[in-house]
Amino acid sequence: MKWSAPALLQRRQWLCAAAAGSALWLAGCSSAPRKQADDSSATGVQFWSGRMALQLQSDNLVTEQERSFSASFELRGSPQAGSLQLYSPLGSSLALLSWQPGGATLQQGSDSRSSASLDELVRDTLGTELPIPALFAWLHGQEQAAQGWNVDLSRFAEGRLQALRHTPAPRASLRLVLDR
Repeated sequence: MKWSAPALLQRRQWLCAAAAGSALWLAGCSSAPRKQADDSSATGVQFWSGRMALQLQSDNLVTEQERSFSASFELRGSPQAGSLQLYSPLGSSLALLSWQPGGATLQQGSDSRSSASLDELVRDTLGTELPIPALFAWLHGQEQAAQGWNVDLSRFAEGRLQALRHTPAPRASLRLVLDR
């Protein structure tokens, strides 16, 4: 089949328009990137977002179990009052953990659980404690001691940090990759 010059030009224009329309459609379907920066200067609220992975490993003579959890996250606030929103890879909400002096609440869909302390709620939910005050310092690139935990901030400039807990059991690995 032989195409005439005007027909080829018209076909090329149609293909370019289709490609541009597809690109705009895909851009409309994508979600806006989450901010990573600490925006405390504007609002007084600290904010980070990215991806997190937590692995728990239990040494048992009969069987060795490992539990893993990963999600996208948005963390707001401070060790005293704040929230941690967790998202699935497709962007749907998995859980919202919020805390303030005197209590903490975990919301998962229509289920809600409360506790007198953030540490207690995290331990009951995950089966282990997480060093929330140290986590806020680590997200500022500061090495803060947390009992049983060692933090690696060597890749902090790349938006990555890793913390390992050796004691008490279960051993744990927490990795964060911050949005840029």
